[in-house]
Amino acid sequence: MARIASTLTKNPLSTAKVDALVVGVAAVPGSSGTLVLAPGADDVDKAFKKRLLAALAAVGATGKAGEVTKVATLGATTAPTLVAVGLGDRPAKGERWSGETLRRGIGAAARQLDGSRRIATALALANGDDSPADVTAVVEGALLGAYRFGRYRSTTKRAIESVTVVVGNPRDKAVKAAYDRGRAVADAIALCRDLVNTAPADLYPAVLAQAAVDACTAVGLQVEVLDEKALKKGGYGGVLGVGQGSTHPPRVARITYSAGRGAKAKVHLVGKGITFDSGGLALKPAQSMEWMKSDMGGAAAVLSTMTAIGTLKPDVDVVAWIACAENMPSGTAIRPSDVLTMKGGKTVEVLNPDAEGRLVMADCIAAAADEKPDYIVDVATLTGAQLVALGAHVYGVMANDDGLRDALVAAAGVAGEQGWPMPLPPELRKSLDSDVADIANIGDRNGGMLTAGLFLKEFVPDGIKWAHLDIAGPAFNTGEPHGYTPKGGTGVPVRTLVEWLTTLGA
Repeated sequence: MARIASTLTKNPLSTAKVDALVVGVAAVPGSSGTLVLAPGADDVDKAFKKRLLAALAAVGATGKAGEVTKVATLGATTAPTLVAVGLGDRPAKGERWSGETLRRGIGAAARQLDGSRRIATALALANGDDSPADVTAVVEGALLGAYRFGRYRSTTKRAIESVTVVVGNPRDKAVKAAYDRGRAVADAIALCRDLVNTAPADLYPAVLAQAAVDACTAVGLQVEVLDEKALKKGGYGGVLGVGQGSTHPPRVARITYSAGRGAKAKVHLVGKGITFDSGGLALKPAQSMEWMKSDMGGAAAVLSTMTAIGTLKPDVDVVAWIACAENMPSGTAIRPSDVLTMKGGKTVEVLNPDAEGRLVMADCIAAAADEKPDYIVDVATLTGAQLVALGAHVYGVMANDDGLRDALVAAAGVAGEQGWPMPLPPELRKSLDSDVADIANIGDRNGGMLTAGLFLKEFVPDGIKWAHLDIAGPAFNTGEPHGYTPKGGTGVPVRTLVEWLTTLGA
């Protein structure tokens, strides 16, 4: 991952020695196309002799959210190019734009600035009363919009290498902390995106486990990797069963962050790391396999979250389990009707080898439960039913505790992600009954996201609060880029997890 440099400064935006400046423009509600500049652009407007709005209007700027308008500065500023991004309607007096509006705005601008090596912005900032939340949003949006994945390209356009953010007082402790948080979260998401975007031939289970070692030990965390021998000894029947059809044996990585005596809770995270999902002997159609390199998006999000936690150091103990396997068809692959003995002794009849993610997740949920944490939160690209129910941008949140479910949904809202509360109807549990084992790995097709959640719930003992995040669609953008979101890996739900964990430790 090529890290994009960033810095805070109080120097005027108009004097920044960069390739492009980014300012915000908005529409006045109820007017006939009247434009206003967002805060942070005053000195640039002065450099344009108060004619910046006229220049933007002349080339068609409307202030519509996400609209990007470029003009040459013709020497008015040090930078040769100015980009105005639309923020939608101007807020009412005394109100601010939402953090997500700022994040998407600066992200859209950065995404369209290929060829500009250095950019600077004071988007809605540099007023002397900068909101820390706004600083975080702008830093995140700029760095995420500037993200590029170029590992496999022989030639690439020149990408953004540095971002300068202009604020009123960069030495203010709250502003500096907000900047550091935005930087840490953006770095974590970039790592998550890189992992998800990597070709499956280059990211098999052992490589994904090693990625956890490399990234997490770099921020002072402890990482233990269980190979196939240790998994067999530990009784991880689900992980071994899914992985037995591949030439690449499975792994489980256990990552530990300790807050010390000040820890206010003990949380375990579990991430699904199916590095490629062919469907096994229930082979997927070719088109359905095209984006199955992303089936380790839950594991990527969890291990990336841990890098942010290692940097931000909240007062909560966090242990992460990364379940890594490759689901392939072969003479050694699990068959329909096979019975697996899972971690903890529960038996599962495998009716569909393409419902494999829940098998590796169940093992690690059971392993986490053995350590009696206060909370277990699992993250998985688990079901196509999630896409049917909630689409490509909203992930489902299921839980055995309403308070935990609501807290995660609220954290998503604060962080700028979209989580939606979903039920676990007890009526669907009967469809998971097996004629020969304790439980089957599939149930009713209708409500498939919910039956998958009910399957995982079976491995959570009473007394532990547990939540399940199904991110099948939101983890990987198969459509067009938008805002700060590129095509491919998105980094969902890293921001939600960081927000929830830091709030829990506050």
